[in-house]
Amino acid sequence: MERDLLDLYERAGTWTASKVAGATEKLDAPTPCDDWDVATLMNHMLDTQRYFLGAARGEENPPPSPNPPELIGDDPVADFDAARAEIVSAYRAPGVIEKTGPSLGIAFSDQLLHGWDLAKASAQDATMPKGLPEAAFDMIHGRFTDDQRKGVFKPEVKVASNASAQDKLLAYTGRDPSQ
Repeated sequence: MERDLLDLYERAGTWTASKVAGATEKLDAPTPCDDWDVATLMNHMLDTQRYFLGAARGEENPPPSPNPPELIGDDPVADFDAARAEIVSAYRAPGVIEKTGPSLGIAFSDQLLHGWDLAKASAQDATMPKGLPEAAFDMIHGRFTDDQRKGVFKPEVKVASNASAQDKLLAYTGRDPSQ
């Protein structure tokens, strides 16, 4: 199981990093995340990765803020590469995944979803890599009550029962796959 989670995280991180690279020239562009431009979304993504890194290290870090701190520097791609490398290294340590419960799965899903947000905001191909939306959907679908969704996801969007796994994942997390 742990190798699977690391593999999913690494694959999502690699895909998302390609979206970061394509979005660095559009830091002021609006995103599907309410009131956030690309720079704010990137700061949130790094803040979230810092939170999951703390979980892996057994540190008490506050959850990501709705008003993320300025974390991206002059080279957002390098910033994301460094954050991903730290996460992978921390979660590879013996026993970490078992101790942290579902945190790496949530970190994986978060990377994937925000990679889509960046792709949409910067007019890049937003097609998630094969197998990743299915895995993320399976990990998070039905795991949040309506109260828990507040501040995490927008209300679920309705999609056809035969919608793709990516569209189902996006809809569950309050993103409109048709936009």
